[in-house]
Amino acid sequence: MRFMTTSDKPENAAGTAGTAETAEVTGIAAQDWAQAAADPQYRAAVVDLLGALAYGELAAFERLAEDAKLAPTLVDKAELAKMAAAEFHHFERLRDRLTEIGEEPTHAMEPFVDALDGFHKQTAPSDWLEGLVKAYVGDSIASDFYREVAAHLDSDTRGLVLAVLDDTGHAEFAVEKVRAAIDEDPRVGGRLALWARRLMGEALSQSQRVVADRDALSTMLVGGVADGFDLAEVGRMFSRITEAHTKRMAALGLAA
Repeated sequence: MRFMTTSDKPENAAGTAGTAETAEVTGIAAQDWAQAAADPQYRAAVVDLLGALAYGELAAFERLAEDAKLAPTLVDKAELAKMAAAEFHHFERLRDRLTEIGEEPTHAMEPFVDALDGFHKQTAPSDWLEGLVKAYVGDSIASDFYREVAAHLDSDTRGLVLAVLDDTGHAEFAVEKVRAAIDEDPRVGGRLALWARRLMGEALSQSQRVVADRDALSTMLVGGVADGFDLAEVGRMFSRITEAHTKRMAALGLAA
């Protein structure tokens, strides 16, 4: 999982979990990076966040390139190649930002390699359609999580995070292809619904493990740094992410 991709068109129809664009801007969210980074714990949390996102984008690029090999037509291969290029561009923006704030990108990404690689190993798709569902469902869960977090970031970091979560076109592409496959053979829907439920469980477990393993990041999320989430809000956040997943499944024509 990139720990990301959201959809503009399908997501607008299905709804999104994120609150970053609608939340009232107060506290640290009203500060820029120069102000917020004066707090060393906040700075460490942001470095962790950017490192996780950067490796997620790099992994998404690699995965889309692999998925292109399963594509049934040249048109599909070209579409996935275009999306892979967009993911790599997102990675470059995050890598450059880490360098700009004086952090070594590889060092920032390394803590997240095992968790993300483990997720991908455990959820390797067996065919083209499973790969599309994984990108749409798995990446969107991660994007919802990052959008929730973005509401509590300084304005500079928030802008970057939201920019690299922009849809690469994969969501609309996945919905179109999966719905067409189900129309052609309704039995496909049951198999893909089971697959998507498995992805949901693995993605949420991975998100929680990553946060728990990084002290600065977990402290920020539970309100220990500036105006982060309180524990009750963490629960509500995961409820919103689950609700958005259910709506995405409906957009795919699958039962949640």
